[in-house]
Amino acid sequence: MDVDAFVAAHRAQWDRLDALVRRRRVLSGAEVDELVALYQRTATHLSQLRSAGHDPALIARLSATVARARAAAVGGAHASTWRSAARFFAVSFPLAAYRIRWWWLATAGGSLALAVLIGWWLARSPAAMTSLAGSSKQQAAYVNHEFRQYYSQYSGQSFGSEVWTHNSLLAAEMLISGIFLGLPTLALLLANALDVGSAGAVMITHGKTTEFFVLILPHGMLELSSVFLAAAAGLRLGWCIVDPGPRSRSRAMAEEGRAAITIALGLIVTLLVSGSIEAFVTPSSLPPWARILIGGVVAAAFIGYVTGVGGRAARAGLSADIAEAPDVVAVTA
Repeated sequence: MDVDAFVAAHRAQWDRLDALVRRRRVLSGAEVDELVALYQRTATHLSQLRSAGHDPALIARLSATVARARAAAVGGAHASTWRSAARFFAVSFPLAAYRIRWWWLATAGGSLALAVLIGWWLARSPAAMTSLAGSSKQQAAYVNHEFRQYYSQYSGQSFGSEVWTHNSLLAAEMLISGIFLGLPTLALLLANALDVGSAGAVMITHGKTTEFFVLILPHGMLELSSVFLAAAAGLRLGWCIVDPGPRSRSRAMAEEGRAAITIALGLIVTLLVSGSIEAFVTPSSLPPWARILIGGVVAAAFIGYVTGVGGRAARAGLSADIAEAPDVVAVTA
């Protein structure tokens, strides 16, 4: 190997790498990509020089450069990951939820109204109550034991994990079902309203109104808010197939699909919180008012977060589209 010729051919790249490493804290996304590419090339150059066994001083210099560049590249990747996560919770998720707020509100209002209507109908129709909730003996067992024991029959950690998994799957089904014009999403909402309405009817008609709301509200406010948001995203996705508006149908589906994915990722966190409340707060020995207050504060905080942070992002003209997220840094081995 002609070391002088080798150095002449590659010195500019090494110098550029040194310059980027010195400026690593203020690099743009493109410059970080350039740093990673130059790091990989310089590591190859170092390997070639070591194999040739020439110029220990040059090898030592390049070894130091490669080590600094590797630290900068890995550190940049970690910083970019944190920046992406921060942007997701500061912009992408709340903005995606805020932009479908009217769908969310309509879904919540319609579902809750349907649950109340179902409960009222069952309470006035003993035959229908028996058909859905079982015999009088079965209803008595449900009211006196099963409804309450459901929240305390397992350890808090196991129960919380089970609830989180179940609710996450339900939310995912409601989202994904949007590609079928949202019809399965409507069916899932109907089933959910039937479950809530029938449970309420059985408990209330047997004089357990207070117990029903004390056990359902602490976790239910955030849980149902999350489920209704998932359903709203699914219905919005289904509607864009029917009426894409000024966008092409393929573009509308792509954009709404990405928004649905953003919402799904955010709901993993909210459903984890509601599952933890259901496992540790709902069956706790806290006074009923305290349990309901905790659930109400958490649910209000979530809605305030979406309307406040998401609304501010919307007014600023920011994008919630994950395709327009900040540059992603390549991670090297």
